[in-house]
Amino acid sequence: MVMATTTSTAAGTLSLASVTLEVADPEAARRFYRAFGVDTYVRLRASEAHSTGFRGFTLALTVSRPATVDSFVGAAVDAGATVLRPAAKSLWGYGGLVQAPDGTIWKIATSAKKDTGPAAREIDEVVLLLGVEDVKATKQFYVGRGLTVAKSFGGKYAEFAPGRYSPVKLALYKRRGLAKDLGVPADGTGSHRIVLGSTDGAFTDPDGFVWEAAAPLTPTPS
Repeated sequence: MVMATTTSTAAGTLSLASVTLEVADPEAARRFYRAFGVDTYVRLRASEAHSTGFRGFTLALTVSRPATVDSFVGAAVDAGATVLRPAAKSLWGYGGLVQAPDGTIWKIATSAKKDTGPAAREIDEVVLLLGVEDVKATKQFYVGRGLTVAKSFGGKYAEFAPGRYSPVKLALYKRRGLAKDLGVPADGTGSHRIVLGSTDGAFTDPDGFVWEAAAPLTPTPS
């Protein structure tokens, strides 16, 4: 069993200030994300960049109860999303997977297995999971840029502490493990079709994820 470790490294200058999805039709995507209820967490940009197969990332919503999972999944489907995995109970709680019309895969989950109230339509946490070839090496790359490791499971998973201006938490997952968890083939070519906003200048990480200088995007209350 791989044990989790935590790191108390002093916070650096880098924070994930924003997440920009590159889409073919920004207006259509804007309507979808507004109906889905996550429009304050993502930015959109027109792009026709070549991309096939798995784009190497997913966005995950953590919510309080199964009814809220169902509410978000239902809203996404009504707005045009495709269900990749119907919401259901699992060993870890309750959750499901949907794919937005622009191709982005979203995971909606809760650790609760029973409802203690009605759907709240509130998001507890949004996590961007990057699928990488070498979790340890990429983790060290980001530590070098100034991120603080909050949790680490050997070479399988690493999670960074959110910065002051980080509405979305950043985590790393072995690429093939992430694809397996999503139930999609791990192969993919071309652009990731995502750009990360950096509070510490522009750069590209070892797996080709592009960061650009950006002002923080702070979500508004639901």
